[in-house]
Amino acid sequence: MLDKVNVSDFLLATGEDDAVAVVDAQRRHTYADLRRAAARLVAELRRAGVGPDARIGLLGGNSLFWVAGYLAAMKLGVVVPFSDKNGVDDLAAQADWVDCAAVLIDRRQQRRLGPAFGDRPVVTDAVLAEVGESSWPTTASDALGDAALMFTSGTTSRPKAVRVTHQNLVANTTSITEYLNLTASDRMLVILPFHYVFGASLLHSHLAVGGSLVLCNSYTFPETAVDLIDREACTGFAGVPSSYQLLLRASSYGARRLPTLRKIQQAGGRLAPALIEELAAAQPDAELFVMYGQTEATARLSYLPPQVLGEKLGSIGRGIPGVTLEVLDENGRPVAPGEQGEIIARGANISPGYYNDPEETARKFPGGTLRTGDLATVDGDGYIYIVGRSGDFIKSWGYRISPQQIEEVALSHPGVSEAAAVGLPDPDAGESVTLAIVSAPGTTPAEVASLLEFLRARLPKHMVPVAVQVLDVFPLTASGKIAKQELRELLAGVGSEVP
Repeated sequence: MLDKVNVSDFLLATGEDDAVAVVDAQRRHTYADLRRAAARLVAELRRAGVGPDARIGLLGGNSLFWVAGYLAAMKLGVVVPFSDKNGVDDLAAQADWVDCAAVLIDRRQQRRLGPAFGDRPVVTDAVLAEVGESSWPTTASDALGDAALMFTSGTTSRPKAVRVTHQNLVANTTSITEYLNLTASDRMLVILPFHYVFGASLLHSHLAVGGSLVLCNSYTFPETAVDLIDREACTGFAGVPSSYQLLLRASSYGARRLPTLRKIQQAGGRLAPALIEELAAAQPDAELFVMYGQTEATARLSYLPPQVLGEKLGSIGRGIPGVTLEVLDENGRPVAPGEQGEIIARGANISPGYYNDPEETARKFPGGTLRTGDLATVDGDGYIYIVGRSGDFIKSWGYRISPQQIEEVALSHPGVSEAAAVGLPDPDAGESVTLAIVSAPGTTPAEVASLLEFLRARLPKHMVPVAVQVLDVFPLTASGKIAKQELRELLAGVGSEVP
C-alpha cells in the first residue's frame, strides 16, 4: 500500500534507468545516475554514524547533489532542508532546534555557511566523484513517520518546522500528478528552490512519473528561463507572483512562441486577475493552472481547472483530489455565498503538526484539520476566492482594508511591474496605507507620477495610498515572495516618493 512505502522508494520507482531525470547546467543525469548518487550518499551517511530516523540537514542550490541528498536523507531518516538565504546564526538555531545528526552540504555553501553546523558530521558533493557503495538500499526505517521537517518562519530563538510524513508526501504527490495529468514525457523548467515546498512539489511530482527537471538557478534575467524552455523543450513552468510579474515585464515570453510548453503552474500567493489574463494570453496553447497551498499541507490544497479560468477569474478553485476545503465562519459553520470566513482543510496531505511545539500544533491543526489563516468567500458553485490573510489586513480610520485589492488596481497601470501595499503606524489613522512599486522597464517619470491619480479614480477614498514609494527591487523571501515585514522597514527611507 502506498501509505506504507518510503517516499524515496516511491519517487524512484517509475523512472527508466536511461531516462533523463535532471538537467543541470547542460549536464544530463539519468535516473540510473540519480539512484547511484542517492545510494552513495546513504552509504556515506551511514559511514559517518548516522542511524535510522536521524534528522539530516540539507543545504545547497538546486542540483543533482541536492536531489540525491534529499532522497538519501528520507530513505535513511528525516530530511531537514535549509535555505541558503539564511545567515550562520539562523542556520545554527534551526539545526539545534531539530537536533540535526549530520548535514549534507555542497562545497560552495560549506565555505560560506559551514560554521553554522559546528562539529556535526558533514557530507559534501565531493563524495559523488569518489568510488564507493552505490547500490540503492532495499531496506530502510520501518517507522515511516516523519520524512521531512520544513521550516516556515520564526526567530532564531523560536524556529517553526512543519512535520511532513511519508504518507503526506505520497498523498499530495499522487493528487498533483492526477489533476495535472503528468507523464514521463513532462519536462519541468525549475526556477524555484527545492527547499521551498512549491519547488519541492515540482521535484516530487515529476520524479514520481519518471519525468525530467531542468534547473535554472538564476532568474535575475528571466530571458534565461525563456531560452531554457525553448532549448530544452520544456513542457512545464512554475512560479510565484513575483516570478510572473518579472517574466511578463522583462522578457520576450509574451511575444515568443514556445511550442513545447503545455502546463503553467502559478501558486505561492495571489496573482492579480489582470496579470492572470495576460499570462494565459502570452502562451495560448499552454494550460494555466492557478493553485493554492501551504507548507502545513505538504504543498498543494486547491487548483482552478484551466477550462474555467475566464469564468472564475480570481478564484483558487476547489480542493485537489483527496482534499476537502470549507470556508467557515467564527462559529464553525459554512459561509453563504458572498460571506467571508476562514479556509479549513482536511486530507491525507495535512501535516500532523509542528516539531516540538504542541501549543501551536493544537491551535493550527484542531482535530486533524488545518486552519489556513486565509480569509475567503465562496460562490454558488463552490469555487473559493481569497480576500486576504487574517494578519495582513490594513486597519486605517476604522476600515479593514485588503492589501491585495490595492495591489491589483496598481498592477493594472501600464507603468507598474510589481506592487505591494502595507500599513505603516499612524498616530491618527492607526495605520496609513502605503504602496510600494517597481516600475516597468521603459516607463517614464511622468507615467509613474500619474499613478496616484490613476488609483484615486479606481479605489474608494479610504483605500487610496497616502504615499507611493518607487523601489528598484522588492525584498524577497527565500521562496521568492515579497517580504512584507522587511518592506515595511524599508519604506520610511528607501526609494523616491510619487508626488
